[in-house]
Amino acid sequence: MRKENNNFEELFKKFENQWDIQEINSDHQLNFLNKLNKKQPKKKNHTGWAIAASIVLLLGISVFYNNNEKPKEFKFASKETKRTDSIFSILIDNELIKLKEKSSPENKQIINDALRQMKVFDSDYEKIIKEVQKNGENKQIIYAMISNLQTRISFLQTVLQRIEENENLKNTTDEKIL
Repeated sequence: MRKENNNFEELFKKFENQWDIQEINSDHQLNFLNKLNKKQPKKKNHTGWAIAASIVLLLGISVFYNNNEKPKEFKFASKETKRTDSIFSILIDNELIKLKEKSSPENKQIINDALRQMKVFDSDYEKIIKEVQKNGENKQIIYAMISNLQTRISFLQTVLQRIEENENLKNTTDEKIL
């Protein structure tokens, strides 16, 4: 044990001038106790509000996206009816894509009006689908369904044709001015 103490003493002597021997303030202990006894204000925990706001936001987003989708599932429809709906839906989606591609400041009003009209057609179509699910298929309901789908396609084609005519008219007018 004595040998170890000698080693420590030698070690202390070796690093004697390298120690930090700065004196602490005489008020240090008093300052420390004051800080310790000082009442700290309670931290407000907003975690609950953040979680509630996140839930409301997610519910709002899910409601928004679910309202824009039409019911695609026919529980009581025949294979032919489902197939007809699929084919027409693809054609309508393609026409809508073409319509959105034609978007420009000059066509903005026409496209917005067309999309508003498409929402009317969609709501009519949803009523027809509910009727099919409620009462089953009959010739009148199937005819109304196909008529609605054909009307939507021809409406979109007419709108696209009007946009192209407007663009052609603008181009020919611009050419005459130059």
